[in-house]
Parts: sequence; structure tokens; C-alpha cells
Amino acid sequence: MASISILKGREKQIYQKGSQDFDMSCEKKSLAGSISQRACVFCGSRVVLYPIADALHLIHGPIGCASYTWDIRGSLSSGPQLHRMSFSTDLQEKDIIFGGEKKLTNALDTLIDKYKPKAAFVYATCIVGLIGDDIDAICKKMSEEKGIPVLPVHSEGFKGTKKDGYKAACDAMANIVGTGEIENVSPLSINIMGEFNIAGEAWVIRDYYERMGLEVVSVFTGDGRVENIKRSHGAAINVVQCSGSMMHLAQHMQEKYGIPYIRVSYFGIEDMSKALYDVAEHFQDTNPEIMQRTQALVREEVKKIYPVLKQYKRKLQGKKAAIYVGGAFKAFSMVKALRTVGMDVALVGSQTGTKEDYEVLRDMCDDGTVIVDDANPVELSKYCIEKGVSLFVGGVKERPMAFKLGIGFCDHNHERKLSLAGYSGMINFAKEVYASVSSPVWKFAPNRKA
Repeated sequence: MASISILKGREKQIYQKGSQDFDMSCEKKSLAGSISQRACVFCGSRVVLYPIADALHLIHGPIGCASYTWDIRGSLSSGPQLHRMSFSTDLQEKDIIFGGEKKLTNALDTLIDKYKPKAAFVYATCIVGLIGDDIDAICKKMSEEKGIPVLPVHSEGFKGTKKDGYKAACDAMANIVGTGEIENVSPLSINIMGEFNIAGEAWVIRDYYERMGLEVVSVFTGDGRVENIKRSHGAAINVVQCSGSMMHLAQHMQEKYGIPYIRVSYFGIEDMSKALYDVAEHFQDTNPEIMQRTQALVREEVKKIYPVLKQYKRKLQGKKAAIYVGGAFKAFSMVKALRTVGMDVALVGSQTGTKEDYEVLRDMCDDGTVIVDDANPVELSKYCIEKGVSLFVGGVKERPMAFKLGIGFCDHNHERKLSLAGYSGMINFAKEVYASVSSPVWKFAPNRKA
């Protein structure tokens, strides 16, 4: 098969280790015509905020944006289910010409009275940014009338990238952080940040920390509650997993409330253990026994899963994988986890990585590995074919591409229904990877080399 060419303007965002000097360009708007895999600002804000289960989520804009609902993300709640309902002001041509402020006011008035939420988030979409509806004034007015926080989310899709949506969501939450009572918060307490409880993963992580003797004040935002977010400034430390989505809020809380933060990952044996040890080390002066409890926890969990992982490693040894995820920090853990099961990484990329992130990837990857920022389907297809990969780890947008190329697929994005975090999640990951890579269906795919 002839080599697939890439767009000339994309050359600086692709790097192959060992064949060129490292000078990657990133954190820029997608190249016109490249059909980027990125999502818009509105999408980024929804990813962060919608798992808050007892809040009202109202999309101010045309009905099409409201198709982005709980059901394509799947964040679970142990109680309220209000976040699973999608509400929209459904702006029509007349509203766009004459303004949609009255429609927004009426919608908030009706929905708050009916559903009695603890807070309401109002998402501005592209058209709202163009016609100039003053959602700040409306939210302030409704908050005074209804007695709950009504928070504008400036998530107009055209303003930037998905990463800008994360910031818009953090700005909205910052308005309620610090408004709750913290007298009963333990000195051994944390906030879990950047965990969205996909397939119940926040419950797994919470259990580890509680077994260490820690109080989890709030989860941002999986299985989230408004009252817990209000009192989250009482925690001793913020533990940030998805740093792209939550770093802005963690930095805000450090500046305003003096709460330090650390970056962690809950995927794979190495990074899951390191996350627990890093948190234990922070509290060791306050509670010397916490490190012993953590070591016992890690030994117990690894002992249960390691023999099983060794079996999968024998079966997957030497096969090649491609990774394309939202945040580069997640990609670090993916590289390590795939090595744990014996696979080599031939391609790795992200939607929102920084130059520093890609430097880390360069150092941890083998020669010949392709590193790509803000990829498009043509580029991903090109390198998957040329490198002869057997597995693609990505999200729902990459799944059809992988299957068309005859490549096994593992969903590691927010659409999945299988828990992949923690020690039990590593077993689930290995099982899914093996089942997909070894499926007999691939022998019928013309592009499959192995």
C-alpha cells in the first residue's frame, strides 16, 4: 500500500523518536481542513460539570447541542439522577433574531421549581455568543429569586478548544467552592479531582483512600454533590488525576485557600501505587501509620492481580499498540500499562497535551515511536498501517477507524461501560485488550499484518 501523505501545516505537530530533533508545536487551534479529533469548548465544559448529579444542567442554544447527554458518557451516581436529563432552551430562528433571554429565564424558572436542584449550570453555546444574550445577568437574577447558585458557563464552542471548556467549567465551580461549612472536615482529608466515575471508577478510588484512613471531602466531579463542592476548601490536599480538566481549579484553590495539589494517575499498577504512596507521604508527618496501611493495601491488591497479568503478557508479548487520548498525562499511564502486558507502543498522541507532556512521552517511548498532537483520522490511519499495530486504544471517534483497518480496539474514553481504574481495572484492561487483539475476525481484514 502506498504511503499516506499528511497535511503540510501539520508537520510540526508530529514527531518520530530517533529520526528528527524534538521541536513539537502544540496547544494551538486545529488546522482548518484537518478534521481534528478534538471536541469543542462546550463539549469540554460538559465533560467536567455534568457528573454533578444533584444539579440542573441547562443548555442555552439550539436543540442540536443538547444531544450531548449523559448517555454518551455514562457517569454513574449513587443517588440523584438529575444529571441524566438533558434540558435545552431550543433556540429557534425567531429567538436568534430577537434574543433568547426571555426563553432562558422562563426555562430556569420552570425547571428549578419542578426539579428542586441544589444548583443550576447554564451552558452558553456558539449561537448565544454571537447574538449576545446576557446569561450572567439572568443567572444572577434567578439565583436571588430561587435561593440556589445559578451559574453561567461560558462555553461558546467557537472560543477555542476542548481545553478551554475545561477552564470554563472550573471557573463556574470556583463560584461555589468555599461557600460551605468546614468545621467537621478531618485533617486527614482530600479532594479527588479529575475523576468522573465512569463505570463506577470513583467508588473504587474512594475505597482505596478510605482504607488508608482518609476522608474524601468531594469528588470533582464523578458522583458529585453540590454541598460537597461547597465545602471542598476544607480538604488538606487536592489529588488531581485528569490534570487537563482540573488543573485550573486546583491552582485557583491553592492561591485562594492554600490547598496544595499533586498530579496522579489511577491507571496501571505502577501509577495507581504511586498515587497512593504520594498521598500517604503528604500525610506521613500528621499520621505516621498511614504509610504502613498504604503499603499493606498495595501488597494485597497487587498480589491478587499479578499472576493473572503474567498470563496475558505471555499471550500479548511483542504486539504493537497505538494510543490516542484526550490528555497526555493519561497517555503516560497507558504506555506503562501496555508494557506491563507485553505490548510495544508504536504511536501515542493526545488532544490537549503540552510541550512538556510530549517531552515526557519522548523520554519514555522507544525509538521509532510516533508522537502526535491533535491528530486527525488520516494521520492515525497512516501510522497504524505503517507500524503494523494490532491494537488501538482511544475513544468513540477512533473506534470506526480502527475496525475499518482491521485493528483491535479498547475504549479508554468516557463512553466506556467497563471500569479500567485501579488494580481491578488493570485486570479488566488486560482482558479487553487480549479479547480484542486475538479475535479471529481480524483474519478477514485485508490490512491486518499480524
